Amino acid sequence: MPAGIDRVPELVTGDRLTRAEFERRYEAMPHCKKAELVEGVVYVGSPVNHQRHGGPHARLCGWLALYCNHTPGVDVSDNATVRLDLDNEPQPDLQARLVQGGRSSLSADGYIEGAPEVAVEVTASRVSYDLHDKLRAYRRNGVQEYLVWRTDDREVDWFTLREGAYERLPSDTHGVARSLVLPGLWLDVLALLRGDGLAVERALRNGIDSAEHRAFVARLAT
Repeated sequence: MPAGIDRVPELVTGDRLTRAEFERRYEAMPHCKKAELVEGVVYVGSPVNHQRHGGPHARLCGWLALYCNHTPGVDVSDNATVRLDLDNEPQPDLQARLVQGGRSSLSADGYIEGAPEVAVEVTASRVSYDLHDKLRAYRRNGVQEYLVWRTDDREVDWFTLREGAYERLPSDTHGVARSLVLPGLWLDVLALLRGDGLAVERALRNGIDSAEHRAFVARLAT
């Protein structure tokens, strides 16, 4: 660094920063692929394990992208920073939001501001901050649904927001969970856990072909 120029400090997990200072340091670290501010605390991403994160992330990405392709008016994003509030700037693995009429918007510099309708995270187990501090931040800011795939535990938690609290979204007798905020977004949880991607796709296509999804698409068009 040339003399007389102040070096921007790097982000370190555990730092407690304002959102403005977090963004200043993050922008000065182009080599850093993932960092989050959750309840005022910095979390910097570690190397990504394929079995515990990369592979599951890719499968959920395909599932959500297919839904978005058939649902004009719903936008999906992968690892995009969200300016949630002054103490929280998470970077969800995946998110889906209404382009019009939702709780989020795009800023002039291309960032998502406010709560997406659905946030998705892949994590190792229930002890992760994804199911503690981040869950509370999402709930408080009105993220309507929060899906967490716990890969070590071989479990999927899909929460829906009711009266300010997260409740687990139940699966039907066939093991299929159905979003309440994005009609037609169906997930065969058991198929996902056993690695049956074709069954996951079939369940989603059944949701896309449902009357509730057709009505939702028509409503978005107006």
